[in-house]
Amino acid sequence: MPSGRSVKNIHLVTGGAGFLGSHLVDRLMEAGEEVICLDNYFTGRKVNIARWIGHPRFELIRHDVTEPIKLEVDRIWHLACPASPIHYQFNPVKTAKTSFLGTYNMLGLARRVGARLLLASTSEVYGDPEVHPQPESYRGCVNPIGVRSCYDEGKRIAETLCFDYQRMNGVEVRVMRIFNTYGPRMLPDDGRVVSNFIVQALRGEPLTLYGDGSQTRSFCYVSDLIEGMMRLMNGAHTGPMNIGNPDEFTIRQLAELVRARINPALPLIEKPLPQDDPMQRKPVIDLAREQLNWHPTVSLEQGLDPTIDSFRKVLNFRDHPEA
Repeated sequence: MPSGRSVKNIHLVTGGAGFLGSHLVDRLMEAGEEVICLDNYFTGRKVNIARWIGHPRFELIRHDVTEPIKLEVDRIWHLACPASPIHYQFNPVKTAKTSFLGTYNMLGLARRVGARLLLASTSEVYGDPEVHPQPESYRGCVNPIGVRSCYDEGKRIAETLCFDYQRMNGVEVRVMRIFNTYGPRMLPDDGRVVSNFIVQALRGEPLTLYGDGSQTRSFCYVSDLIEGMMRLMNGAHTGPMNIGNPDEFTIRQLAELVRARINPALPLIEKPLPQDDPMQRKPVIDLAREQLNWHPTVSLEQGLDPTIDSFRKVLNFRDHPEA
């Protein structure tokens, strides 16, 4: 640690006003840490971190990580990047720049100040996998010219940069491959399957399946994800490491779970599958169990209720601003 620095770590969270970032900020602030939140508000929202604005240990900076920034920090939690297809495909060139230049800039900062950096990578690096379930050793099956590649390949090059900076410059890195995560503070319009189904059901609309709903996903509740993230950053293993819930559900099963909780009478309708949509996605988490003593504790059935409640509040507020 540089001389003259206090014993307490200074944490930089990029994308700190977003879904995952704001839950991480909560954990760090509640632990008594000093936190700098960086966000350009493309998918982040000030309301997510409103409780900390004005707190003496919290600083909020509006900044885009594709531009360099000079700060004195000890830990960099690099979460900045749109993570849902609707948002990352809105401006695919910007998405690719965010993954490459954003990670490059944060690694440069880590190198200058001697900080440890955790990269929030993604299960999307596995693409439409030919190996199931997916261990960290699997190298993926990604279409480099498809509509999802700005995100998939962006995160793959971000991982490459991390390990090249580690080899060339001795930067301490931690690389976390995040599988589908859900919970309060997801955006209603983000296009992810959990939020899509909940919003459609709350509005009394049919639930839309793409394909016949037989494709599978594994859903990790946000508190479990953040716990894994904390353990990886504070542990000795560099990764890449899968963090996700290995319980596997078909999309149809998820729709039926959501429908049963909100309005069992709603119909399910089918539409064509999007390009390069993975048919299967399930993490092997043996490495996280062994190295971090981590495993998810919240089942999908348990996590859906607080998630639905949070959407109910958001949608009611939007529909009735005076409430």
